[in-house]
Formats: sequence, C-alpha cells, structure tokens
Amino acid sequence: MPLVVMCGFPCSGKSRRTQELKEYILKNTDRKVYVVGDETVGIEQNSVYADSQKEKNLRGELRADVERKVNKDDVVILDSLNYIKGYRYELFCLIKHAQTPHCLIYCLTSPDVSSTWNNNRAREKQYTQQILDALVMRFEAPDSRNRWDSPLFTIQKDDPLPFEAISDAIFHRKAPPPNQSTQSQPLSSSNFLYELDKVTQDVVTAVLNAQKTSVPGDLIAVPEASEKIELTRSLNMAELRKLRRQFISYTKMHPTENIGKIANMFVQYLNKSIH
Repeated sequence: MPLVVMCGFPCSGKSRRTQELKEYILKNTDRKVYVVGDETVGIEQNSVYADSQKEKNLRGELRADVERKVNKDDVVILDSLNYIKGYRYELFCLIKHAQTPHCLIYCLTSPDVSSTWNNNRAREKQYTQQILDALVMRFEAPDSRNRWDSPLFTIQKDDPLPFEAISDAIFHRKAPPPNQSTQSQPLSSSNFLYELDKVTQDVVTAVLNAQKTSVPGDLIAVPEASEKIELTRSLNMAELRKLRRQFISYTKMHPTENIGKIANMFVQYLNKSIH
C-alpha cells in the first residue's frame, strides 16, 4: 500500500485532512484505505507526550502497525504528529523496503491557531497548554529537499487538498529503489558475522571511552566510520548493549554486501536511536 504520512503541530487539522483524503480515495478508486494513528491505538495524549519513553513506545507501535499493513496495492494513512525528522526517515526506509511509493502532507498552522483549535476541542481531547507548547517547540518541519520528506504537500488551514496531485504521487510514481540497508540479501561473506560483532563492539567501546572526556553536543569519531556519533546525551553501557543487539539482529536479516559499511550503518542507527 502506498503510505501517506501526515505531519503538523497538534490540532493543525491532520485528522480532518486524513478523513477528506480517505473519502476521496474510496470514492474515486477501488482501493482500500487504512488509517493508523494516535486515535486508532487509543492513547491518553497528555500522558504519552509528557513522557519521552511512552512517546518512543507509541512511535514504535505506530511504525509496526504501518509495517504490517503496507504493501503495493491499497493505501495506509499515518495520522500522527510525525514531527521528528529521524522518525520520518525510518518510515522512508520502511517504504523503500516494501517498494511502494509515499508522500508527506504537512498541515501548516501557526501556534496560535493550533492553540485556538485545541481549546475548541472537547475537554477530554484537549492537550494541556504546556504539552502543546512543548510539542510545537520540538517540531522539526519537513523539507522537500530531503528525500524522506518528498513529495511534500504543504497545506494551510483554508487550502483545499490537491487530491489529483496526491493521487498521482502515490499511485503513479515509481517507488524508491531499495538499497543495501533496506533490501534483504543473502549472507555473502563467511566472516560477515564476525565482522559485524567486532565492528559494533569496537564502536560501543569507543563511545564509552569518549564519553569520559566529552559533553553533550560533541561529535565522537569511532573506528572504521567516516560518520560521527552525535552525542546529544550520555549513554550508559546497558543502553549501548541493547542498541547493539537490536542493530545486529536487524543486520543479520538485512546484511550488506560491503562489510566496510557496517561501522557507518551502526553510527547512523545510533544517531537515530538516541535523538
């Protein structure tokens, strides 16, 4: 299913636009439409968005639900904030692996408009002003120059949805080709698992050692990688070991043909996971 990713401040009209697009697709095509979002998983938004771990769990649950539903035939609409650039990149990797098109619909509003619309909601569905302000501050606006944010449709509150352009993007555009980090491939090297274990352990050791003299905001160089770890916060041994195990499990299922890329792939994985 092609994937449509909604994006915007809280109370920016994402669910209304989701319903408009769903009705258009059902009326004008023979495709099914599946909506995945905060409401479909039944969250208490003020509780979830006040707790970074709960919010991370929510993103994981939504991503997993999208992954279960996405294929090449019908349509999945992800109706959530989707305000983190790294998370939108993860969704892009997901659709590359599924080899299906996607697009991003950005519901653009001012903080004042979102606040007004929030106050007009039923009380049990309102964000607290503190949570709304915090989410607005953390919002990372999409940029069509990024391949994971493209094609991008920016919709202001009084704009009609460009239904034909959206349909063309998700039904007639070629899916992005899979690459070595998203396409399943057979193990091609007898020492792949050895190198995977060794390289990732060397990176973990380098991060732990570098943290002794580093502060949040520093870039950490690690062995065999041209990219650097963006140290946004301190990482303890337990967290690094968990991330290493997750990366190894994923990479065993999706091995790269080029062992020399393992270090950079692990660095990229760490950078996305710790932000």
